[in-house]
Amino acid sequence: MKCSRTRGKKGICHPDPDDPPRRRANKQRGHGNFDNDRPPVVGVVGRGSGAVALAVVGRTDQETLTSFVGSSTVAEAMVYTDEWKGYARLAQNNRGHATVNHTPGQREWARDDDGDGIREVHDNTREGLWAALRTFLRPFRGVSKHYLGQYVAVFQWAYNLKEAIPDTLRIMLRLTPDAS
Repeated sequence: MKCSRTRGKKGICHPDPDDPPRRRANKQRGHGNFDNDRPPVVGVVGRGSGAVALAVVGRTDQETLTSFVGSSTVAEAMVYTDEWKGYARLAQNNRGHATVNHTPGQREWARDDDGDGIREVHDNTREGLWAALRTFLRPFRGVSKHYLGQYVAVFQWAYNLKEAIPDTLRIMLRLTPDAS
């Protein structure tokens, strides 16, 4: 009989088979997909506008990523990613594509291509977006994969609204003649 200790002195077992110990963390390696309970979220962030487009997808293969980027960006957009193989065909979609190489031998996080001192090639904005999304999801403690898309849509709306509020206020203040 396999026992698990829940609390109390060491060596005291909890032999109830209806109350097994909780499995901690997801032990599977690699990128997730919707079928193995690790639905991937893909997203793009506009460099100039700050606008965000996010979606929960079934898998992270090249076809899915290329179609998402193609539908979420304008035709002449420049796409900045890391070196992962799923992003390899993004340039075939009339998009410019530049990568930074995060592999242990390279350790490149940002690159200045034109020599003006500003490191244009980076994907830190998008990686910061994932940190903000995880912070947003944390209070909900285990969102079902079937409802994850709705939570991601609320986050996208709130993130984009943050960018829209100052413009809306400027328009409203111009329309009111005697704002004092």
